[in-house]
Amino acid sequence: MNTLAPRANMLDALAPLKTWWPVVLGLLVLYVPTYWMLAHGMWNEDDHAHGPIVLVVALYLIWQNRAVFMADTARPTGVEAAIGWTLLVIGLLAYALGRSQDILLFEVGSQIPVILGALLITLGAKAARALWFALFFLIFIVPLPGFVVDAATGPLKQYISIIAEQVLYAAGYPIARNGVTLSVGPYQLLVADACSGLHSMFSLSAMGLLYLYLMERTSVARNLIIMAAILPIAFVANIVRVMVLILVTYHLGDEAGQGFLHGFAGIMLFVIGLVFLFVLDWVLGFIFPDRPRSRAQA
Repeated sequence: MNTLAPRANMLDALAPLKTWWPVVLGLLVLYVPTYWMLAHGMWNEDDHAHGPIVLVVALYLIWQNRAVFMADTARPTGVEAAIGWTLLVIGLLAYALGRSQDILLFEVGSQIPVILGALLITLGAKAARALWFALFFLIFIVPLPGFVVDAATGPLKQYISIIAEQVLYAAGYPIARNGVTLSVGPYQLLVADACSGLHSMFSLSAMGLLYLYLMERTSVARNLIIMAAILPIAFVANIVRVMVLILVTYHLGDEAGQGFLHGFAGIMLFVIGLVFLFVLDWVLGFIFPDRPRSRAQA
């Protein structure tokens, strides 16, 4: 019995992976320390707790398209290789700058041009197109720049305070506002930076885009409306969260409002946002009838 043939076939099937073993090893050397630092630092904060989920989803999407690395594709064209080398060099320079100067925006964000550049150099544009969403999804691991957070947090807190006060006052509650400080009954509540909902918008955007990608709606209008609605939905969900905390404090006391229920309200915000998104998609299904399609048919 000849056992060499199956072994030869297996080696032939694994041959395309030989090119990527050095790339994978290089990525591990570069980014394992980065993710170790995130896991023991930023990802322990509520505002960045979505980071591990985004990473797992991105890795799963890459694994789902692993056939790209096994396929015996044509060599990349000169243009693809040139673009790939440019992206790779830019990514490595960004990594070096971010790592040496402790700039997480550059250090974490550099993995996208590094991986994309390596794909273009070794496998070409076809592989990059197959993995485009997994690479795009990694954006949601990148911490928001400080100037963006500072510029958006203040106005968001102000709008949330105004809307919460007006809605609860119209409902008959004894509430008043001074800036971003709300007085309800004998209690005063400060709408802090964490209550602005900026990071919740960021994480809900990630889940909303992932939902659209997995559902594979064929209606362009339906997809565009849902994409445009993600941030308003996150904003409304955060207003609901703040009003719930105000009502909990008013009826159950300050300890209840700042205790377990305060942390639970963050989970509730995310659930409310997803429910709003699903309901919107369901309603749009009557206006723009559509059925999910398989990626093979697409």
